[in-house]
Amino acid sequence: MENKSEDNTKKESNNEILKRPATELSNLLNYSMNRELSWLNFNRRVLHESMDPLTPEYESIKFVSIFTSNLEEFYRVRVGSLTDLSYVNDANADNKTGMTAKEQLKAIFVKTNELLKEKDEIYVKVMESLNDYGIYDLKFDELTKKEKKEITKYYTNLVEPILSPQIIDFQHPFPFIENNKLHIVLEMIGNGKKTYGLVQVPDNLERYYLLDREGIAFIRLENIIENLIAPTFSNYIVEKTQIINLFRNADINTEDYLADNDEDYRAYMKIILKKRNRLQAVALSSNKPISKGLRTFLGDNLSIKDNQFFITSSPLIMDYVFSLENIVREKGLEKILYKPFSPQHNPILDTKRPYLEQVFERDILFIYPYEDVGEFIQMLDEAAEDPDVMSIKITIYRLAKNSRVIRALLRALENGKQVTALMELQARFDEENNINYSDVLIEAGCNIIYGISGYKVHSKVCLITFKKGDQIKHITQIGTGNYNERTSKMYTDLSLVTANDAIGLDAVNFFQNMSIGNIHGHYSSLIVSPVSFKQTIIELIDEEINKGEEGRIFFKFNSFTDKDLIIKLSEASNAGVKIRLIVRGISCLRPGVPDYTENIEIRSIVGRYLEHPRIYLFGSGKLLKVYMGSADLMTRNTERRVEVATPIFDTDLKLKIKNYMENQWEDNIKARNMNVFGEYEEFELKEDEKPLISQEIMMEEAIEEARMSIETEMRIEKEEARENQNFLQKLIGKLLGK
Repeated sequence: MENKSEDNTKKESNNEILKRPATELSNLLNYSMNRELSWLNFNRRVLHESMDPLTPEYESIKFVSIFTSNLEEFYRVRVGSLTDLSYVNDANADNKTGMTAKEQLKAIFVKTNELLKEKDEIYVKVMESLNDYGIYDLKFDELTKKEKKEITKYYTNLVEPILSPQIIDFQHPFPFIENNKLHIVLEMIGNGKKTYGLVQVPDNLERYYLLDREGIAFIRLENIIENLIAPTFSNYIVEKTQIINLFRNADINTEDYLADNDEDYRAYMKIILKKRNRLQAVALSSNKPISKGLRTFLGDNLSIKDNQFFITSSPLIMDYVFSLENIVREKGLEKILYKPFSPQHNPILDTKRPYLEQVFERDILFIYPYEDVGEFIQMLDEAAEDPDVMSIKITIYRLAKNSRVIRALLRALENGKQVTALMELQARFDEENNINYSDVLIEAGCNIIYGISGYKVHSKVCLITFKKGDQIKHITQIGTGNYNERTSKMYTDLSLVTANDAIGLDAVNFFQNMSIGNIHGHYSSLIVSPVSFKQTIIELIDEEINKGEEGRIFFKFNSFTDKDLIIKLSEASNAGVKIRLIVRGISCLRPGVPDYTENIEIRSIVGRYLEHPRIYLFGSGKLLKVYMGSADLMTRNTERRVEVATPIFDTDLKLKIKNYMENQWEDNIKARNMNVFGEYEEFELKEDEKPLISQEIMMEEAIEEARMSIETEMRIEKEEARENQNFLQKLIGKLLGK
């Protein structure tokens, strides 16, 4: 398997990276890269997944949509934060590359233009492939006369009555434009003067109108309004219309709005959310080139500069493709979608017995979405009804709408159990959902903890406490992902459920420490940030360094930005340790740099499911140590969040996780190799090399293991029935004297 660069033309700036003098900042400059540019490279990978011949045609348009929403969130969070820093001074330079906030923003804006150009080209190609299946995203001038009449009637009856058109002049000041809401801007002449109009595209209407054609032909709502809005401004001459979308900063620091000690924290967070919605604009995209006059007008009123305007001919917001998918299925076009897959039964569990009872016999590991999160929720349901269960404690970061987890907790409360929920109200973009759920739980009598001041609680821990006779027993669940049954079908994650006493006692201490605001707790097995996680990882790396060329490190996580750990892995590489990293997104470490990271390989997997586990393997063979948990190797995770990782003690589960990791490493279709410049390269298969897609292998194995497990249960059930029948026959024979 050889690497094939996605872009064989190396830029001169890339070639200069390795020539930087060590004195410029530190040796770190020689093998690091900026986190924002690394993330943009990752999002480019997402976009390119739409062009993979193995990606079904409609799934391709979904990847373009995901790229678009990813970019919007990136601008709201990261560009928003950098914009704030750029107003202060240049002292806040990136600690790995030395780039100031202004330099980073400049590089981001240049890269964004490149990516949007790629997106436009790819969107055209993807839509051309969908045209072959009768799916058309039509422009207004592509409609027939009959269709235009139909659309005009729809617009007049249902759209126009709910529009709020505005003139912007001396008497009508510039309105507030909400984040990520499509607007139509009109350049007009009135009374011989240039003026502007603005209309927001309604949120409460479907984003597209389906036309009565064979196949699936539609026109987007924003295109309808853009083409029919002019008569609304009948006193003006409309010269030009265009669609715009504004991105606003969402990176609000709650510490800047300190609440009074006696203020309700939920009410306080509601105020914070309102403030966030009105933060500074950071970028504006448009479907057409913007005239100099309009650019000046918008720039002055929104306080954005020329390089913060972006032009893209493809749709500015693409969330409509997910609702349109239902129509694709109704039309019988399943062949342009992924083959259906349902999460499978965990083969270790016996469906005829209570699941919690089985956890006391052996540790259980779930790998989502290949195995069913419903089986863990069934454990919560059992706990809610079990008379031996005294309490349930759980950390909550993101939940599904109509959460089954919340329903289980409410049943536990109804049955007199003590329930404690450590609810993180600062889970970005899930704050309102968490506030609402906390209201429900409080009303039902749940003990709610709102995290730790100054730290986000991002850990995934659930503790079920039993009283069996005069003994207290614990079952602990520790995961890499959220308690969200919706995303568990789209994200890959690991979840350990164990009755291990040491882990259980650590979990007890963890929740006690959280309830009194103590982040400096001591734990015998669990490693917890910001106290022991980073230090333990460093110590475990040192153990491998001491082995020299026999040392082995194999990690999987989402992003890598922690400077201390980057330096430590470089040290391990120089000691001869073989290091493999599977990093889905950001990696500020560049692999393969002579004298720094030449023993480090980095791969990234983008496929049907979003890769989300955090797994840490040290050593090999019988000395293999395995950890899994909620923390990425990002500074925010290691220093500014409460994270929990657990060791894996069960030998079989260690092997299961090791095999899972090796399966991922062998992926030569959906994986990409990161080169010395921080760019992704495809794998070029040799003639005799078999193509491997790790996620498909996991689906196939899950189906086969579940089938064998169910067949085994059925066989045992038949054997038991046969034995019972034989016993009854013998008993009857004895009774009858035969």
